Amino acid sequence: MAENYWSEDESTEELDPISSLLSEWSDPEDEEEEFRSDFFQGLAGRRQKAAFMLTAIWGVVIALHWFKWGAAAVALITALVLWQGVRLMWAKPEPLPSIVSDAELPAAPSVSILVAAKNEETVIANLVKMLCSLDYPADKYDVWIIDDSSTDRTPEILDRLTENHPGLNVLHRPPNSPGGKSGALNEVLAMTKGDIIGVFDADAHLQSDLLRYVVPLFGKKNVGAVQVRKSIANADVNFWTRGQAAEMALDSYFQQQRISMGGVGELRGNGQFVSREALDSCGGWNEQTITDDLDLTIRLHLDNWKVDLLLDPAVDEEGVRDAISLWHQRNRWAEGGYQRYLDYWRFILKTPLGLSKKLDLFYFLFIQYLLPTAAIPDLAASLVFGEAPMLSPITGVILIVSFWGMFTGLRRVNRPRRLSELLNLSLQAFRGMIYMSHWFIIIPSVTARMSVRPKRLKWVKTVHDGTSSTSEVSA
Repeated sequence: MAENYWSEDESTEELDPISSLLSEWSDPEDEEEEFRSDFFQGLAGRRQKAAFMLTAIWGVVIALHWFKWGAAAVALITALVLWQGVRLMWAKPEPLPSIVSDAELPAAPSVSILVAAKNEETVIANLVKMLCSLDYPADKYDVWIIDDSSTDRTPEILDRLTENHPGLNVLHRPPNSPGGKSGALNEVLAMTKGDIIGVFDADAHLQSDLLRYVVPLFGKKNVGAVQVRKSIANADVNFWTRGQAAEMALDSYFQQQRISMGGVGELRGNGQFVSREALDSCGGWNEQTITDDLDLTIRLHLDNWKVDLLLDPAVDEEGVRDAISLWHQRNRWAEGGYQRYLDYWRFILKTPLGLSKKLDLFYFLFIQYLLPTAAIPDLAASLVFGEAPMLSPITGVILIVSFWGMFTGLRRVNRPRRLSELLNLSLQAFRGMIYMSHWFIIIPSVTARMSVRPKRLKWVKTVHDGTSSTSEVSA
């Protein structure tokens, strides 16, 4: 998932949750202005909305413990979570279209590849060499590297590389340029020529024929974007990188299943492709968000586009190697993921997304954000009332579905042929589930922070050392 910078500027247009609800009956002209402000800038009332959600979660959990109907309500929610989980597990992904053949290349769409790079001297040269030697007609794609005010040797390395790679275009952004990664991508977008826009991180490793696999997916009805499955290149380093590899397998499994049942496919930053038509219709990348990819995902679906997934070949990236780096990275991901629901909840409810997409969004909002946040008051109430945590049945169902998803995702990626390999994947999935428990700490922490602290989160860059291998998940 891509990171973004965060502006130190604080929104002055703070709306409380009740005012947000009452605005549904506002004047159409006021509603249109509010739409433009909240939809494309996304700052209005985030702190108040987060505080409202946190208060509501605590209130509901305490009520479940206090009132006699609490057990019945939990049983009903558990049944609904199980029902949707079974639907996910039984969904069958659609077969992928054939790759672009040599005979079809002259008529293939053009592609522009964008990379926003800041202080990437250790990896940028390898990436440029890969991107400038793709198995795609040279007149059908262009490569743009945006040097976002780097203070290391990245600018001079890029300038030197332009001498040997005619297809490479470099844009240097001055210090204090606005918008972070989103601003860099928006700035160069008008200079590109591609019908399809691809975005990679500086540590990406990709097959030379990747574009031949990606392009046909845009021929499917209403597909406005495609996310390439992400894989951890340095998975064999330690517990943290192995956990991230299993997590990526779980993510690709859920992505495939959600898309196949008419739900919401999501962009993940590195290895994302968006059609120019879809990107223009959504107004480009949001420069006031922490996670540009998740924000764009919601706006694409609200604009009636679909996001598809390419399982193979994957794009490899470096996983973070220690707990502190993981903490910083996942805090950004969690806040950006939660932020999109707070920014766009009215449009999700009002826009004719379709029942399948709305159910899918609510289901993953519940299991990824609401339930982990509710675990804290549930534990506190269980200690006060001297009883077992009320939400244990729901948590148990989600853990079972997640373990199945992680195991199946690893199996799809690794394609085991022997029983010993299946047992090894089971061990990896079990280890991955232990690793995933960090979300039960991060989500409540992020939710509480968003509720009480003004938006001044600074972007902490993930360091890339360029020494990763490109192997798949290993034991």
